Amino acid sequence: MAQRSIPKGVVKDIIIVVVGVLIIWVGLQVAFGTPNPFYVVASGSMVPVLEIHDVLIVQGHVSFADVQPGDIIVFNRPSDHNRVIVHRVESILADEPKTIRTKGDANPASIPGTDFPITEEEYIGKVVYTISQVGYITQLLQPPINYVIVVLVLGVMILKHFLKKKNAKKSPSTDPENIEELSDVDKIKKDLEYSHHVDENVGTSESKNHDDKSESKNHDDKSESKYHDDKSD
Repeated sequence: MAQRSIPKGVVKDIIIVVVGVLIIWVGLQVAFGTPNPFYVVASGSMVPVLEIHDVLIVQGHVSFADVQPGDIIVFNRPSDHNRVIVHRVESILADEPKTIRTKGDANPASIPGTDFPITEEEYIGKVVYTISQVGYITQLLQPPINYVIVVLVLGVMILKHFLKKKNAKKSPSTDPENIEELSDVDKIKKDLEYSHHVDENVGTSESKNHDDKSESKNHDDKSESKYHDDKSD
C-alpha cells in the first residue's frame, strides 16, 4: 500500500510558523535583555500584589546596580540556583560587591538561602509589568493537551492543502453543468434588429462583390475586343 507523503505546502507552512515564532522570541529576548522575558507566579508569597497565575514581564536591561529597595525582582535562589524567585527588595546588605536582601510581601520575614544573600550572579531582571491571571493558559497547555492542540493544528493544515489540491483538479470546462448550458446556445432567441442589420450588410456585401465581378468581366471583354481590332489592322 502506497504511503502518502506530507504535501510540500504543509511543510512550507510549518517552516514559516516555526521561523516566525523563533524570530519573535529572539526579538523579545533582545528587547528585554533576558533569555525569558515572561514568568508565571507559582506561589502566594507576594499576595496581594502578585496573585498565583499572574504573568510577569521582566526587564533584564535594568542593571543590578540600579536595583533599589522596593523594586520587585526575579532571581535564582542563591542557595542552589535551582528555582526562580519573585520577591521585593528589602534592603542592600553590601556595596562591594553589591548584595541585597529580599522578602515576599506575604511572608513574615526574609528566608536565608532564598531571600539573601543575592548578588548580580543570581539577578535575572526587574518586574516592569504584570498581566493578571493569564498564567491559567499555561496550566491548560500542559501535557497532554498541548500535544493534542499541535496535532489538531497540523491536521487542519494538511486537510486544507488536500482540499485545495482536490478543487484545483476540477476544471470548469469539464464540468457537466457547464457543458449542458453550452449545448443550449442554439436555442437562444436571436435579436431581430441585430439579425436584420447583419442580413442587410451581408446582402450589400454580396451585391457589391457581384457588381465588382461584372465590372471586371466587362473590362475584360473590352480589352479582348480591342485586341481583335488591333489584330485586324
